[in-house]
Amino acid sequence: MKDFLPVCGEDMRRRGWPQCDFVCVTGDAYVDHPSFGIAIISRLLEAEGYRVGLISRPDWKSPADWKRLGRPRLAFLVTSGNIDSMVSNYTVARKPRREDVYAPGGKGGGRPDRAGIVYAARAREAYKGVPIILGGLEASLRRLSHYDFWDNKVRRPILLDAKADILVYGMGERQILEIAKRLSASAQTGGGADLAGIPGTVYAAPGLPEGWKGIVLPSFEEVSSSPARFAESFKIQYAHTDPLRGLPLAEPCAGGSRFVIQNPPAAPLSREEFDRVYELPYARSYHPSCEAEGGVPAIREVQFSLTSCRGCFGSCSFCALCFHQGRLVYSRSRESLVREARKLTADPAFKGHIHDVGGPTANFRAPACEKQLAKGACPDRECLFPRPCKNLRVDHSDYLAVLRELRALPGVKKVFVRSGIRFDYLMADSDESFFRELCGHHISGQLKVAPEHVSPKVLAAMGKPAREAYEKFEKKYASMNARLGKKQYLVPYFISSHPGCDLGAAIELAEYFRDRRLAPQQVQDFYPTPGTLASCMYHTGIDPRTGKKIFVPKSYREKAMQRALMQYRNPKNRALVLEALRLAGRGDLIGPGPKCLVRR
Repeated sequence: MKDFLPVCGEDMRRRGWPQCDFVCVTGDAYVDHPSFGIAIISRLLEAEGYRVGLISRPDWKSPADWKRLGRPRLAFLVTSGNIDSMVSNYTVARKPRREDVYAPGGKGGGRPDRAGIVYAARAREAYKGVPIILGGLEASLRRLSHYDFWDNKVRRPILLDAKADILVYGMGERQILEIAKRLSASAQTGGGADLAGIPGTVYAAPGLPEGWKGIVLPSFEEVSSSPARFAESFKIQYAHTDPLRGLPLAEPCAGGSRFVIQNPPAAPLSREEFDRVYELPYARSYHPSCEAEGGVPAIREVQFSLTSCRGCFGSCSFCALCFHQGRLVYSRSRESLVREARKLTADPAFKGHIHDVGGPTANFRAPACEKQLAKGACPDRECLFPRPCKNLRVDHSDYLAVLRELRALPGVKKVFVRSGIRFDYLMADSDESFFRELCGHHISGQLKVAPEHVSPKVLAAMGKPAREAYEKFEKKYASMNARLGKKQYLVPYFISSHPGCDLGAAIELAEYFRDRRLAPQQVQDFYPTPGTLASCMYHTGIDPRTGKKIFVPKSYREKAMQRALMQYRNPKNRALVLEALRLAGRGDLIGPGPKCLVRR
């Protein structure tokens, strides 16, 4: 373990630094753990010999905090934090959140709306002429024109509003090292750095580059006024998220006087590079300055967890992972994971439990098929939807070997799997070894799974497997636990008000709960966030995959009814459930009968 990076002038003086090369600015509390993107980027730059300082949760109402570490020699690195600042600040009902798990004490309200834009503006005020590099999830998912749920309109690329020099999208290790290299070289010669052409980045230019061989997207003016053009543009963008297939994209803005140019995605890290990134000398905790406010809640779940993979070929419509990390799955070596686990066991706070070993989808450890390694992910088909592709390579043996080695370590009592398990991929495996050991060793009484819905048309809009696939998994799970003599349960997650879900589909889900005697305690409304297929559907009323119209529940009343149907047993929801059933012509579900949802 190593000291935290400098957060004030005194820290710099102790290190004998007259100046930082890079100053990182983040909307999260300073947590030096690889689950936080800015921790990875800052430690990686440090490992390459750069002097890096960090400013967390600055007072954004003046540029004073941006001067805390002095003028950076090379650049400000700006991120809103681990999640989009608007999601952090507001619920799906657009109400301000009181809590923020990434803040000291978990207190909400400490970061501004659209934090990337605000932080970049303050950086310019503090030190004119210092390059500004914009990155993180918020920047990545807003890199081109995007629908903004909170403004209920299409906003132009965030790079233009932030007036940053360049935007890093996706997982940024390769990009930031190349940017640092170019900035450092230009600082030595005294000239301006040419940051164009770096894979995994976006920049603005007055015109297309010479010899342009990419795709020109519909303009901002077109996509902001035409839902059909927005859906067309998003479909093109979605097809070019693969580093092997992706082409450069250019979006005209400001009447064609400016072009926002997206270079193809960066290549994924090699296994050796991935190992190195996660074995940098992180402090693995929050900065001591957070202690007085009770620490940072977000560390609790990840402090004793291990990241084993990145990427996801699951392609759920409501998830932004394909747009951010891509469909190509890559993973760390077993040796690296074991080395990190040994460090965990040496921590005085470690109680013997590794809380998770996973990533976006825990049981993905390799690309979906051999073809992806040579040609990239297929642009016109999915790996698991509507059913597993015949070329899909289903193999849990490597993940199982990792889990076996970890649970055999001295000091480790239990290794849990709490990241999402893709149950249809698990069911496609003819070898039951992983399923058996998952139930036997790696569940703490409950396994969280995400069938999301039961209606065929809703599941199709979601890109999720048919209801029967989940029911087969459910039966096998119960059977496996019975064979092992364990009482363990499934905790299924469902989404209400997803595009494609009308009252009829919502009632179908309520009947499913009735027949299964399920009573979900928590209900998740669909949240339209940038970078997802489902958000495109929500805004346009069009499924960009097919170009066909799709029903979208948008009114507050209809969404309230769908949510109430998921908890129809709650007496507080009676009026809404009655209204929904009458509107849908389902009076047969009102009355004294055993199949009725509410009594007359």
